[in-house]
Amino acid sequence: MAEQLEFSVTFWGVRGSIACPDPDTVRYGGNTSCLEIKCGGRRFIFDAGTGLRKLGGVVAGEGACDIDLFLTHTHFDHVCGLPFFVPMFIPGNKIRLWAGHLLPEHNLRQVLVEMMMAPLFPVPPEIFQADVFYNDFHHGAALTPGPGVSVRTGSLNHPNRATGYRVEFDGRAICYITDTEHFDDKLDRDIIDLIAGADLVIYDSTYTEAEYPKFKGYGHSTWQEGLRLVEAAGAKTLVIFHHDPSHDDDFMDVVAREAQAARSGTVVAREGMTLRP
Repeated sequence: MAEQLEFSVTFWGVRGSIACPDPDTVRYGGNTSCLEIKCGGRRFIFDAGTGLRKLGGVVAGEGACDIDLFLTHTHFDHVCGLPFFVPMFIPGNKIRLWAGHLLPEHNLRQVLVEMMMAPLFPVPPEIFQADVFYNDFHHGAALTPGPGVSVRTGSLNHPNRATGYRVEFDGRAICYITDTEHFDDKLDRDIIDLIAGADLVIYDSTYTEAEYPKFKGYGHSTWQEGLRLVEAAGAKTLVIFHHDPSHDDDFMDVVAREAQAARSGTVVAREGMTLRP
């Protein structure tokens, strides 16, 4: 039997909405969304929340880099780490940024320029010294960012739109599905199609079902809905993600116990955790 190639996801930020570094969130982490997926010798980053800053220090310490960074969307909690990503400031680095939710009204470079514009930020994107490439695509596009790596994309139900990703490599699949809101009367067929048979499904589980009615329309979902989607899609492992900033470590421990009882093998994402399908 041939040895499997490296395929893993590491969590550098697991929170939604706003970073919440605090003694009560130290075990699960307080940084906003940022994942690192390794496919063989290639590194791919998904979302650029505050967790991106620490990852940037690791990447910079390894020397010159050639990286693809995919954004689910450009709400601030998912992009605020970009101006603090050290590799962007190192000449010779190549960084490709990808977004699938902005066309036709906007494009990724325009949004980043506006985020880093005075009086909101002291320096513009021109301060970056790496070779930065901005790539906009439409939901549903199939991307091939590296040899043997396939990235399928899909539309998510979120204000101002968002993109879900399915990364396939060496016969396995990791899906990243955040930020999205479920429907009251049906399962989201677009998500089921995107995660069908996947090994890992990282899903927006901001609220519990008891909390959700107070936040309907905010664009987020529950871990219970994540379980239903994974079951319907024949996927293997649900990873609970995008924790609400009000959910401290004790609250997340309860979520972990209840989710494990509902479906054995369910995982609650923690900062620093690495999973291998």
